[in-house]
Amino acid sequence: MYERKNDLFAVVDTNVIVSGLISSNKASAVVLVFEAVMVGIITPVFNNEILAEYAEVLNRDKFCLPKDLVSKTLKEIQEKGVSSERVKSQDLFEDENDRVFYEVVLSKQDAYLVTGNKKHFPQTFQVVTPAEMLDILNQTNGDITKN
Repeated sequence: MYERKNDLFAVVDTNVIVSGLISSNKASAVVLVFEAVMVGIITPVFNNEILAEYAEVLNRDKFCLPKDLVSKTLKEIQEKGVSSERVKSQDLFEDENDRVFYEVVLSKQDAYLVTGNKKHFPQTFQVVTPAEMLDILNQTNGDITKN
């Protein structure tokens, strides 16, 4: 589908994974970023806490996601991604559940944190929205919106 030209690492917030799976707009930035993870253009960075949150949220009844799709998504993330440790941060978080995503992104100097809730995180170049991540992808891999 898309050719991978270089390694682009990202911790992907749960809201991006969920939105990528349930969005009906297949041309939206969140769907394109999710697809880039699934095909290996973006290398997901995670730890066991992040994987556990993905599993818990994706299995919520309100999303009506088939169990086999959830299992496949989690398996692909683990197979295509890299597990990493947390690097402690002194930053303050409104929601302490967000801390793990930021601390894992700090473990990899060239990684991004892709989130739909940018205001929940410290304002650094590493924290980007799906639209900003799509811009980064387009700059490094050409226009991925074209099939």
